[in-house]
Parts: sequence; C-alpha cells; structure tokens
Amino acid sequence: MPQVLTVSCKLEVTPSQVEKLDAVLRAFASCCEYVNKNTNQKLTNQIAVQSLIYKEARDYSGMSAQMTIHAIRRVCANRKTAKQQNRPVKGFAPTSATYDARTFTFREKDWTVSLTMVKGREKFRLHIGNYQRHLLAGTNPKSAVLAKRKDGTYYLQIQLESEPPQPEKTLQVLGVDLGRTDICVTSEGEKFNGEQITQVRDRYARVRASLQQRASKGTRSSRRRCRQLLQRLSGRERRFQTQVNHAVSYRLIQHAKKTSQTIALENLTGIRERTNQQPRSQTQRRRSNSWAFYQLRQFLTYKAVKFGVNLVFVDPRYTSQTCHKCLHIHPVRGESYRSGKKFRCGHCGWIGDADENAAKNISSLGLILDQPRGSGLACSLEQHVLGLLKSPTERVSRSGKFKYR
Repeated sequence: MPQVLTVSCKLEVTPSQVEKLDAVLRAFASCCEYVNKNTNQKLTNQIAVQSLIYKEARDYSGMSAQMTIHAIRRVCANRKTAKQQNRPVKGFAPTSATYDARTFTFREKDWTVSLTMVKGREKFRLHIGNYQRHLLAGTNPKSAVLAKRKDGTYYLQIQLESEPPQPEKTLQVLGVDLGRTDICVTSEGEKFNGEQITQVRDRYARVRASLQQRASKGTRSSRRRCRQLLQRLSGRERRFQTQVNHAVSYRLIQHAKKTSQTIALENLTGIRERTNQQPRSQTQRRRSNSWAFYQLRQFLTYKAVKFGVNLVFVDPRYTSQTCHKCLHIHPVRGESYRSGKKFRCGHCGWIGDADENAAKNISSLGLILDQPRGSGLACSLEQHVLGLLKSPTERVSRSGKFKYR
C-alpha cells in the first residue's frame, strides 16, 4: 500500500494573482455549499451525488469539471465524518481547494507549479528551502491542496506517493513507555528526559496566565496587544512540542531499524478522560493534558511505515503494576509498589526505575502479538491484559486425550 507524504510549499504571488487565488477559493467553497444544501444530507456516495447535481453545481460555481468533482467529493467526505461524530456538516470556508493531475502541474526545472483557476491556468513560483527541494526532487506529484492561512499567505500542500519498504520479521521488540517526567523510556533503558521540557512549558504557562490577566484589564490598545502576544505564544509553544516529538520519534525509529526491532507502544486512547477523573492539582492536570502524546504517536506511525519498521500497540492495563521479573501484579491499593520513579516488587524484591519496568512489560506484550504459541505470562496477567478465558487451557496428549494444565 503506497504511503502519502505531504510537502507544504509556500507560493510567491503577485497582487493580481492574489485576486485569482481568492476567486478560486470562493468558487470552491460556494460549490461545496451548493451541493450540501441541494442534496439529501444522508447521501454520502460520491457517484450518487455527482449524478444528481454535477451539471447544476458546475454552472453555479463556474469552475472546471475536475474542480467541481473534487468539491462534490469533499462534501461527501465531510458528511461521512459528521455522521461518525453524530453532528451536522458545518459550513465550508474559502480557505482551501483540491487539485489533481489534470488541474495541477509541478516543474522541477524552475521550481514552479501551474494551477487551474476559475478562468485559465496560472503559474506560481515555489518559495521553499532545501528540505522541500530534497523531497520534491525526482518526483511527479499527482495531487495537491491549495490553502490560505490566517496571515494571508498561500501554501500548496503537495502530496507525494511512495512505496515504503516491507517491515522485517523479527522476534526482538523495543517497548516504549510514555510519561511526563521522562517523555519516553525504552525497554533497553534509554530515557528522553522531560525535565527541561517541563521547565519550558511551565514558563509558557506563567507568561500566558500573565497575558490573560492583562488582556482583561487596561486600555483597549493594551488588551489588543496582549491578545496578539497570546496568539504568538500559542504558535511558539506548539512548534516547540512538534520539534521535540519529531526528534524523539525519529531517534526511536532509527534505533529500531538499525537493531531490527519492532516498536511496541501502549494504546492510550481515552487516557486523558480517565485520568481527569482522578483528584489532582491544577498544575498536575495542566502538565498531563497539555503535552501532545497523540502527535508523538502519529509521528511514530508514519515514520515507521516510511522506514519499514513494524509498530504494534498493546493494552496498557497493569503494565505499570506488574514486575517484569516475576510477573506479579501488585494491587493498586494496599501494598505500595511504586514511589515516584522507583518501583519495588513486594514479591521478588526487584527494585528499579518504574518507567523502565513498564517498558519491559510493554516489550513482552508486544512480543506476544507475534507469537502464535503460549503467552508465557502469569495467569492473572493473561486474564486481565490479554482478555483470555478463565477456563483451563486444553492440551492434547500423545494418546489423543485432552488434558488440562
């Protein structure tokens, strides 16, 4: 299955070209609105919607045939998403338009693109750096998305298709435990310390709280200035998180590829809603909810496909309460098994880093996913983590009779 990588390229535009770009964005959005209002809201099949309203939508918007088809396709995609989220389709803003091989052409010779406008085509020069040039060199992209940002700049999201390498089959699994004190800890003991990251995030939080307080008082100009600073601060903190997650994910993927290992992660879907039900201070709640762990998972996912590394997700239950040495599960209440970053097993006496212990358990669970034979875990861990039946396991003896173990 091909992998699609999106390259964001800024366009160099003239005042006359700005009018043409705005015109095509307005036409695309109005076409989407027309299709959405004049067809059944429950209809999500593109072919069915296209057969009903294609001619009318093209006459209404004045766009080319392909642009009209892409507008119908976007409406159907938005309806499917809205149906999954149990909400109505929102309005379509004139901020983006979809292009394909018939309406978009890329030229590596002079680093320009040709786009279909409402009337005719227009050539634009790409204002890009060496990173984008490296990705686009020697490619023949077939699709792109024209986008207008809030600051008035225009970008072309060029989509590149490639065939990623097949992941190697291996019995070695690198478990990765995510957290706040350490962004992640591997089963091999490697740690990505989050102390400096926490200090940076706390500084952003203090500055943001101060600006929010000033934005509610003072003169009109001072309040407007504080709101502008808050917006800049938000983008700066978001870019900081993205850079850290990119660096961590790339290092993990390269290490797994070099050592021929599979990466195992916890499936933390819904963890934020569950942890927020626990009594915690405002600072602890902010630190838990503000870091983009899902973004780190996304970066690991697409980088694993790109570099041919297998990535698996395991059930997170009891990974932090189980001793990786004796596989004894410690109760949440009663015996104290963890104090901060220190884990102490009350069954075998093992003492060590709690996150590293969890990472080793994640590694064992990740290995089980590729093992068709027995799990090798304790019965209690099998029943709770793997969801196995409580009935005894049957085994066929040499005589052909069933025995229980």
